Amino acid sequence: MYEQRIETVMKNLEHVGLAQMLVSDPRSVQYLTGAYVEPDERFLGLLLAQGCNPVLFMNELFLIPDDLPCEVQWFTDTDNPLSLLAERCDASEPLGCDKVLTARFLIPLMEANAASSFVLASAAVDDARARKDPAERAAMHAASRTNDAGMARFRELVHAGVTEAEVASKLENIYQELGAQGCSFGPIVSFGANAADPHHGPDNTPLKHGDVVLFDVGCRQDDYCADMTRTFVFGEASDKQQEVHEIVQRANAAARALVAPGVRFCELDAAARAVIEEAGYGAYFTHRLGHQIGLNVHEPGDVSATHDEPVQAGMCFSIEPGIYLPGEFGVRIEDLVLVTEDGCEVLNSYPRELEVLG
Repeated sequence: MYEQRIETVMKNLEHVGLAQMLVSDPRSVQYLTGAYVEPDERFLGLLLAQGCNPVLFMNELFLIPDDLPCEVQWFTDTDNPLSLLAERCDASEPLGCDKVLTARFLIPLMEANAASSFVLASAAVDDARARKDPAERAAMHAASRTNDAGMARFRELVHAGVTEAEVASKLENIYQELGAQGCSFGPIVSFGANAADPHHGPDNTPLKHGDVVLFDVGCRQDDYCADMTRTFVFGEASDKQQEVHEIVQRANAAARALVAPGVRFCELDAAARAVIEEAGYGAYFTHRLGHQIGLNVHEPGDVSATHDEPVQAGMCFSIEPGIYLPGEFGVRIEDLVLVTEDGCEVLNSYPRELEVLG
């Protein structure tokens, strides 16, 4: 599995004229080797080079599996890992680097003339990670099943007077009870007018009768991420809340129905946006339609009006239209879709219809 992934990245590099690359994103290193560590201030890097075995540069403080598909170059806190890396690089060739390589590592490599030039090459790995293999597809399904089960539990936390922060503080434990590692990102729990802010952080706002209740939540399970949004109303839904929710639900359905290989990402965005614009709320859909997801909750390749590349089988991304009315409320409905060879699988089964709680 890992050998195939490395081969795919090497082909991507060859396509852009590169013979070597340094991968320093911890999740990309995990994707290519099976070893995951968060190095914090320490160096972590996987050197890929045509005709050579991959070499993982790893501090001895960290524990990793023994059966990695690469050589491991160990170093300690008193070693200079960049000197060790420079010795392995071909100084006559450009070195591809990924977007997370920090200046405190990149600049010394440049000063040491470790390569003839340094090129941003994240796309070589991002492209491979975007198209999920069978094991990854199964992991994405499993994480979303847990997220569905979590949402059914989260709604039970809602009662008059509870605060957003109180609800949000309980989500991680519920995910862990359901078999996940925890949250894949800081959960968004928004009541009333706070739901009109797409990235509102849970605070001490208490729940009142008639408030919208928005959950944008995800778990991490076996290292793969889930993400889903559902919007409820507590007590009694107004006519306007019902109308806006129904529009967003139709926008979500319109985009999901279009997902298939060959359809452009911008066409998916346009399909959802058209529903909201025709209903007169176009100015209140203020963000892109979605984002790709996998080992990270947000991965490169968004679902937006400016992304005109075609969707490919194996890609997994969110469909999350929303309407946000400042000072009143907001509604968002988000699902993950996994592109198949002839359409897509929707990974979330939790109902999208408006539920009144309490």
